[in-house]
Amino acid sequence: MTLWAWILAACLVAFGTKFAGYLVPHSLLESAGFQRASRAMTIGLLAALVATNAFASRQALTLDARALALLAAGVALWRRAPFLLVVIIGAVAAAAGRLLGLP
Repeated sequence: MTLWAWILAACLVAFGTKFAGYLVPHSLLESAGFQRASRAMTIGLLAALVATNAFASRQALTLDARALALLAAGVALWRRAPFLLVVIIGAVAAAAGRLLGLP
């Protein structure tokens, strides 16, 4: 298949997925089990995105200054620091890791 065929196929899948969402009955969307599953999927997808950005480097997993920044930001979140402070702590931890020679 050509590139344009793949793009068209992806557009059709995205449109079909969105359209299928409109066909789901409201009683199912408002059920407690569906809402719990929806929240869990959101958290899981966000965790996967963070892990991929923190530990992936091309085709390999690596521990570098990003992992140190993630750890520091995680501790700050656990201690209930404001979001802006969490970002600053993560940036400072990454900078300190790079100063110490982490890649």
